Amino acid sequence: MASLVENLISILSDECDEYEIVLGLAREKTPVIVAGDLANLSRITEDEQSHADRLQNLDNVRSKVTADIANVINRDVKELKLKNLIGLLDKSPAEQKALSEICDRLATVVHELARVNEQNSELLKSSLEMVDFELNLLGSIKAAPETANYSRGSYTGGTLGVTRGNFDAKQ
Repeated sequence: MASLVENLISILSDECDEYEIVLGLAREKTPVIVAGDLANLSRITEDEQSHADRLQNLDNVRSKVTADIANVINRDVKELKLKNLIGLLDKSPAEQKALSEICDRLATVVHELARVNEQNSELLKSSLEMVDFELNLLGSIKAAPETANYSRGSYTGGTLGVTRGNFDAKQ
């Protein structure tokens, strides 16, 4: 059991390190979004994707180790949460403390990453709204009727549909 808990602590530590890297990339992304630098945004997104792949692999390993721990202590793996496991490690205070610290560190990093990602999401929405506004503005300029036609033929041409014609009062 002790080696399984040590493996879990090691995996959680690696996950936390990866999340901290992703957090750094998310923070780096904020001014890039504001500047509209698509080349750097693409580069950062590719870096994030490679770290997301690593996180997925670590998560799979963590799930296997958690399942092994659940089998050893005869608990349902779906109900075994880190906080519960920390409580069960009363007889191993060193492992309990290490697991508690990594759990708190991971929660802090994930919470901060969620905050920065939400901020970046709002910035991207604002950028898309601005692009949409500019496209609509350009489209309306091209489709706008000519109302300021001050040439001599403007009365006969009638850009607004006004034509000079004959009025027949007999009808």
